[in-house]
This record gives sequence, structure tokens and C-alpha cells, in this order.
Amino acid sequence: MTEWTREAMAARLVRYADLVPCRTAFIDTRTPGSTEKENFTIIGPGVSESADQFVHITEPHGFNIGAARQPEGCVNSQHSHETAEVFVVHSGHWRLIFGPNREDGTLDIGPGDVASVPIHMFRGFEKIDEGTGFLWVVLGQDDPGKVTWAPAVFESAAEFGLKLAKGGTLIDTSEGDYRLRDVELETPLGEDELAALRTPPLEKLAECVVRLDDVRANPESPLAGPGVEEAGLIVPRATADGFAPGPISGWWPHGFNLRLLTLQSGAYIPTHSRRETEVIFVHSGTLEVSWNGGDLVMGAGDTLTVPIGLAHALRNTASVPCIAYVVRGGEDPARPLFEG
Repeated sequence: MTEWTREAMAARLVRYADLVPCRTAFIDTRTPGSTEKENFTIIGPGVSESADQFVHITEPHGFNIGAARQPEGCVNSQHSHETAEVFVVHSGHWRLIFGPNREDGTLDIGPGDVASVPIHMFRGFEKIDEGTGFLWVVLGQDDPGKVTWAPAVFESAAEFGLKLAKGGTLIDTSEGDYRLRDVELETPLGEDELAALRTPPLEKLAECVVRLDDVRANPESPLAGPGVEEAGLIVPRATADGFAPGPISGWWPHGFNLRLLTLQSGAYIPTHSRRETEVIFVHSGTLEVSWNGGDLVMGAGDTLTVPIGLAHALRNTASVPCIAYVVRGGEDPARPLFEG
């Protein structure tokens, strides 16, 4: 049985200040307008195409946690995913852009908003206001597969010496085409393949966004108490811990739940354990996590993965509210087990 010392738990905490960026993660890394983006893999391998990508926590969770940090005007090019891709906006205002050629409409999201983009459709995203912004991202499954790029992305990348091997490994040919010897390359999709990745109507995609101002707490949550609220954000189906489907349930699989947890100053969630994977991301404020072996204080932008079965308590020790996003593994999380 693992002894969860403070040091062992600290290894499961990734602080915002300690995030290791990769600036060469994808095939569009040299394309003008995309050169300044930073990619992070916090939990799991993610979908990076670069051998330089650093993975903070390799333990399989049933989903992946990553992030993107971009300045104003920086673009993540049009691509499709094989599993769920969920954006949690930590800072900045962002524009989601749909269609292989950016022709199928846009949706804007801001701090605290959540967007789940369906699988098998093209999306890109751009930071649209001043300063640098940060997106916290959840990808479905332990192996989220590879990115499928729009044809124009391949064309632009080739101009700067970048190609993609089958399976999604980035190849830099700027030092000579000899690196392509005996390598099978990814090729742009044909018309029939593009047609299969059709963009849903924009009004349908709007149902895949939850604005922070529209979030409503579930009074039946087992965690609800004085100064404590829990709201469902992504709930694919009715759960054993008392949540109805929605507001995002999706016509594609997620494989996890996403919740919003709010603790007012001094609020406390008593010691409890869970039977599924739980990852906490602090959006604002501070959160103390305590257990029999010690305690840790999380700040804004920090990510913690709580061991399954660990009895722990949560407390807001600051003078301002704490807002945290919580990913729970599986589509039907069980009720927490409280001590006493």
C-alpha cells in the first residue's frame, strides 16, 4: 500500500510556475502566426508530434490533461481529433474557428468558460485579446490518437521544411531531404475524407459551450455544504453522485465528467475518498488539500491528481472565493465516501 507522504503528493502536483513548454510540438510550429504558441502535456502523452515534448505525469488516468499558452493573434491551425477535446479558459479571450479552411463559423470563449469540441471535425483556435492567455485542456482516453490536419496546414508547413511521418512524428527537412529516406509520410486528406469530417451547424456547436456566468450549482451534490457548491459542466449521463446529464453531454464519447467546485472563504469539504480518478485545476483563489500524511496549498493555474481511495479534505483558507475545475474519471462517478 502506497504511503502518501507530502513528497509523494507533491510529485502529483504540477504548479503553473513549473510547467515546461514545448514550442515545436506540431507541424505548424514555423507557420507565420503560429510560431509563438506553447504546448504543455501535464498528464499523459497528449498529441504532440515532437520528441522535445516534456510529459509531467505519465501515469494513465483514462484521459489526458494538457494546456496551450499563446499571445494575442497567435493561432493553433485547423485540425481534428479522434477523442474528446475540452477547453477550460484560464485566462484571455479566445476564438474557436471551424472548418478545414476556417469557413464554418466561430465561437468566442473567455475566462472560466468551457467548450467541448466534437470529434471528427476541424477546429482551430486563436488568442484574440491583448496579452498572453492560457487554456487548460482535457483530451479523452489514455491514448488520444493523433491530430488530423487540414490540407492547407501541410502546404504551409512544407514551405518551412516540416513534414509529418505516418503516426504523427514531426520531421525537419531543413537540413536536407535525406531524413525522408525510408519514411512513409502523412498526406493531406482527399475530398471524400474531408467530407466525412463535416462541421455541425453552428447553433449545434453553441450547445457545446458553457459560460461561467451561466453555471448553476447542483444542490443535491454530496459535496454541497455551507459555502460549498458543485456544478456539472460535462455530464454525459445520470450519475450515482446525483448529477443529471448536461449542460454538455455530447453526441460523442467523453469518458469523464467535468465539474466546477466553488468554495467561499473558510469553506470546508470534510475528509472523503473517491473510487475514480480525480484531477483538480484551480482557476482562481487558493485551495488547501489535506490528508493523513500532510497538506498542500494549490494556487491559480496549479493541477493536482488525487490518488484513488485517498481520504482527503479540501479547504479555502484565503479571504476570496476559490473556483476549481475537477475532472472525474468515467461517465458515472460514484458518491464520495465520507469518514465517520
